[in-house]
Amino acid sequence: MLQTRCSVVLHRTKRWYNWRDSMREGTFSADIETNKPTHIIVGAGSAGCVLANRLTEDPSNRVLLIEAGPVDHKWDWRIHMPAALMYNLCSETYNWHYHTTAQKNLGNRTFYWPRGRVWGGSSTLNAMCYVRGHAFDYNRWEKEGAVGWNYSNCLPYFKKAETYSHSTGDEDPYRGNRGPLFVKKGDADNVLHKAWLKVGKEHPLGWTEDMNGEKQEGISTMDMTIHKGERWSASKAYVHPIRNRPNLITSSGITCSRVLFHKNKAIGIEFIRKLNFVGTDSIDSYSREKIYCEGDVILAGGAVNTPQILMLSGVGPAEHLRAHEIPLVADLPGVGQNLQDHLEIYVQQESTKPVTLYNKSSWKFPHNMIKIGMEWFTNRTGLGASSHLETGGFARSDDTVSHPDIQFHFLPSTVHDDGRTNGKCHGYQVHVGPMRSKSKGYIMLQARDPRRAPIINPNYMDEDADWREFRRCIRLSRELFASKAFDEYRGKELAPGADCQSDADIDRFVKEKAASAYHPSCTCKMGAKEDTMAVVDPETMGVYGTENLKIVDASVMPSIVSGNLNAPVIMMAERAADLIKHKEQLLPPSNANVWKHN
Repeated sequence: MLQTRCSVVLHRTKRWYNWRDSMREGTFSADIETNKPTHIIVGAGSAGCVLANRLTEDPSNRVLLIEAGPVDHKWDWRIHMPAALMYNLCSETYNWHYHTTAQKNLGNRTFYWPRGRVWGGSSTLNAMCYVRGHAFDYNRWEKEGAVGWNYSNCLPYFKKAETYSHSTGDEDPYRGNRGPLFVKKGDADNVLHKAWLKVGKEHPLGWTEDMNGEKQEGISTMDMTIHKGERWSASKAYVHPIRNRPNLITSSGITCSRVLFHKNKAIGIEFIRKLNFVGTDSIDSYSREKIYCEGDVILAGGAVNTPQILMLSGVGPAEHLRAHEIPLVADLPGVGQNLQDHLEIYVQQESTKPVTLYNKSSWKFPHNMIKIGMEWFTNRTGLGASSHLETGGFARSDDTVSHPDIQFHFLPSTVHDDGRTNGKCHGYQVHVGPMRSKSKGYIMLQARDPRRAPIINPNYMDEDADWREFRRCIRLSRELFASKAFDEYRGKELAPGADCQSDADIDRFVKEKAASAYHPSCTCKMGAKEDTMAVVDPETMGVYGTENLKIVDASVMPSIVSGNLNAPVIMMAERAADLIKHKEQLLPPSNANVWKHN
């Protein structure tokens, strides 16, 4: 009996030390060298967190999850308070803090691209809007070569991931009620949110009960990844609840510099970490270390970091790799190409009544900020418990379009400069932009140094159709704000302003003020092997021309979806986990109806 108890104590002590070590930056559990992981997941973002959870459900797997950034510690309220999202979105603490090249079509402006560098990835930084995209997006993927990724096959994995506040139960054809990702319908208590929702009953655009259900098109409340007043990131949903699993090893502060190959077979990774007590930041102040695995290396770094790691590893366009003197492992011209993103613009209206967040979201009014903070810290309620993008909608730019290609996010306040500054008066705004731009860009290496950001050129607004769609976005937003529902609140138009009317005026406004919605994707697209620009096999998630190397993140999207990206990435990782586990039977396809415009 004593021997048994001692064995239990020793086992639990070992597990505690392994967990403790995994929470320290730049450390691994002691037995990682002798007991190789079966899988190495590079990136603890939205996809990486899902994969870590699902792959460790099989006790025969031993998974190492590494992240370049820190753990999303419970004590950092800036992560967990929904209203505090701009603190991290605009800082470098949990953020790769990327910038694009100068954009020739937009006044040579460079664009800020925050990307999560923390447990949970960009789900720890984003505005917590849960938007799946349209069913036809996924049917288009299959037509583009992503076999098996049609809507009927994807919907069951959307449902598997979520527990939705308004699900009707197990028989609900669209919404889940048993998943780890808590999703709630936006409260929309502010009178301006109520006015926006009323527009859906007055304007021909119409209303939809659930933009993630049967019908996307129309005005609606926004679904939010918020639970009990806190941000519910992928790491909260998928990793923190299972971090004591004995077959999960995690480490933060570890930057993958390249994948290690034997011929074309991935066998591990090389990573760098800052040496202690070294004052300089040259590459010599970092150690280069290697770790090996028995099975797959899975890249889950996102649409910027994943192609960068691939190219640093010798997988990518041969000519580009030769220019950087990187030995070629697999010539894949599509790596880093096909970059797609969403641009948006803010249409802003002055409010004649003090019902906005103007005096509740700035330290110019410290008494209000302190009151909001105290309520959130005490009860996890009040204005601190929301990102306030609680309503929105989707529209088609004209009757020839099969499904919505314009998205709205409504905010009962005004912001400027990527949200860094607040408006100067009571006002409200809609973030609006086209969902399926024709322009495509690329990611390329700037240097062999893995610490150097890659070259990011989204090539914004390079097609005439993009300009036409933005004109429609702004004019439609004005129509919606002119609805009767806003009569008692509507003041003067703040942006673009009443004097901005002609196509040339609107184009000038877009050129000066358009901003990224932070939805980079499609840089390592899934597709048929015969497609010379395809990088990933859609039936295995394997990288063409290699063995034991897989990718699961937004980079594998063949084309961008009509909406925000976090929900689709989590769905993709759920389905990819089943593919990687070689499940004989994936979740059965759905036959749920999809609303179509007459």
